Amino acid sequence: MEKRHIAILGSTGSIGRQALDVIRQHRDLFEVELLTANNSTDLLIQQAIEFDANAVVICNEDKYREVADALQPHYIKVFAGMQSVCDLVAGDNIDIVLTSMVGFSGLSSTVAAVKAGKTIALANKETLVAAGAIVMDLAQKHNARILPVDSEHSAIFQCLMGSAGAPIEKIHLTASGGPFRTWSREQIAQATPAQALNHPNWSMGSKITIDSATMMNKGLEIIEARWLFGTEGDRINVVVHPESIIHSMIEYADGSVIAQMGHPDMREAIQFAFSYPFRLPLDNKKLDFAQLGGLSFFAPDPEKFPALGLAYESLKKGGNMACIMNAANEAAVAAFLQGKIGFYDITDIVQECMAGAEFVASPDLETIFRTNDAAYAKAAELAAKGRKSF
Repeated sequence: MEKRHIAILGSTGSIGRQALDVIRQHRDLFEVELLTANNSTDLLIQQAIEFDANAVVICNEDKYREVADALQPHYIKVFAGMQSVCDLVAGDNIDIVLTSMVGFSGLSSTVAAVKAGKTIALANKETLVAAGAIVMDLAQKHNARILPVDSEHSAIFQCLMGSAGAPIEKIHLTASGGPFRTWSREQIAQATPAQALNHPNWSMGSKITIDSATMMNKGLEIIEARWLFGTEGDRINVVVHPESIIHSMIEYADGSVIAQMGHPDMREAIQFAFSYPFRLPLDNKKLDFAQLGGLSFFAPDPEKFPALGLAYESLKKGGNMACIMNAANEAAVAAFLQGKIGFYDITDIVQECMAGAEFVASPDLETIFRTNDAAYAKAAELAAKGRKSF
């Protein structure tokens, strides 16, 4: 394969760091063109120098001078602000854009890359949650290819490669169950941020780790799968699989099931998006089936994890409802991490925002941004009232 030139949006986060490790293993095949970060200047500078990036963007404009001064001797171009990210991803020097920014903040830059016809390695699920219909329509219009980086959606994508075009009967998204899988609802209600951040299998950023604990992350993945694979919500099933070895499965009309397996390591999915349709060697832990012992599966408990029901509800309602849900969740998770509210207040706040926000059946992109701002502000207002769940 020819060398591919890559932009990593959110290079200092968990996905960004793992993506750079993939590139580190294949410097002859991947070239870093653009790195972006919000606040982590020291790591951004270190990454830019190591990979000789063509350009970097520090989204927090107050930190521009610090980054510019550090990189000036290395002849690396430095820009500031989100508009710079949107402008640079459209450059002719970029083949693949890894969108690994956290939350709704990744939407505008992803849309810019899609409009430029880039290959999108999508790690920012909130983009499709908030504006799935809009983004997929734009991708078709501009011939932009969207390749999933979430381990579950990469697994589905890989399973479909062996289906010879057969229609999907059902998608089975696997979930680890998070840190509270075996806890009672009463115990979960008392959970602290530190306990919620203690994920048993995956190493992720704080926001996605809390989403995993509430299972909102799986709810967001249901919506993402609906748009990536054109599958209605009632054909997308969630099954708890604590070992996180099977990353997801596709079921066909004859009852046969194809699964994709591997150790919980995001680098596998990242590398496959970078190298598709080729498979490259990766220095990672390989499965030893004789040592696995067994694989277990359970139905998720809707009483302990109400976020799943909210996701299905938003998908059924359509319009801007999933955007409302996502924005409210972002604000509520931030409040929980700050110790302002209890664990179940997160989903209570999301539910209240979904019930009270302005519903728009056919939103455009401007409406999506307005919806996000309004729902986030409402959720933050509710969170400011303090902890309710005990």
